[in-house]
Amino acid sequence: MLSEPDIRRRTVEGPKGLSRSSYLTAVIYQHSSIMDDPTALFRQYETDYCNKSTDISRKITSIASLTGELRRKKVSEIEADVREADNVVKRMDMEARSLAPDKGRPLLNKVREYKADLASLREQLKQAAAGGGSEDAAARAELGLGDNYYSTSAGQRDRMLAATERMQKTSDRLQVGKQQLAETEELGVTILQDLARQRETITHARDTLHGADDNISKARKVLGTMSKRIVQNKIIMFGIVAFLLAAIFLIIYVKLK
Repeated sequence: MLSEPDIRRRTVEGPKGLSRSSYLTAVIYQHSSIMDDPTALFRQYETDYCNKSTDISRKITSIASLTGELRRKKVSEIEADVREADNVVKRMDMEARSLAPDKGRPLLNKVREYKADLASLREQLKQAAAGGGSEDAAARAELGLGDNYYSTSAGQRDRMLAATERMQKTSDRLQVGKQQLAETEELGVTILQDLARQRETITHARDTLHGADDNISKARKVLGTMSKRIVQNKIIMFGIVAFLLAAIFLIIYVKLK
C-alpha cells in the first residue's frame, strides 16, 4: 500500500498534455476552495514539497546514468534540493502548530509522513551517490513511482481515483460538519426559547410576590386600626360601667338618708 507522500507524488505528475505543476495546482486549489482559509498556506507549502520531492526522486533515478564530474554535480544539485524540501517541511510544521488543535492535528500527521518521505529520499540519494541507485530506481518503478508511470492509462486511472476519493472524503466531512452545525444551531434556539420562558415565569413570580407583600402590608395596617378601636371601645365600656355604678351608689345613698 502506498503512503500519503507517495500518493501525493503521483498526483503531481499530471495527465498527458498537462504539466504536473499545473495539474497539482488545480487539484490543491480545488481542495483549498472547500476547506477553511487557515489551512491555505499549509496547502501551498504542501504543493511546493510535492513538486520538490518529485523532482528529487527523478534526479536520483537519473544519477545511475551519469559518471565523473556530471555525477558529482548532480549529487550536489540534489542535496541542495533536499535542503530546500527540508525547509518547506519545517515551514509546514510551524504552520500546522500555529492552527487550532482540531485543524492542526491531521496536518501534523501529514508533516510526519513528509518527514519520513524526505528521510527516505536522503537515504536513496546516499545509496545512489555510492553507486547503489539502480536497485532503488527499480524498486520505485515497481511501486509505480518511475518517470513514465503516468504516461500509462493505469497511472492516469490511479491518479484520478485517488483525487476523486480525497475530494469525496472532504465533501463527506463538510456535509457532516454542516449537519452538526445545523443541529447545534437548533439546540441553541431551543435553549434560548427555554430561557425566555423561564425568565417570564420568574418575572411573573416576582410580580406575584410584590402583590402579596402589598396585601400583607395593608392587612397589617387594618389589624393595627382594629386593635386601636378595640382598646378605645374597652375604655368607653369601662367608663360607662363606672358611671352606672357611681349613679347606683348615689341613688342608694340618697334614699337611705
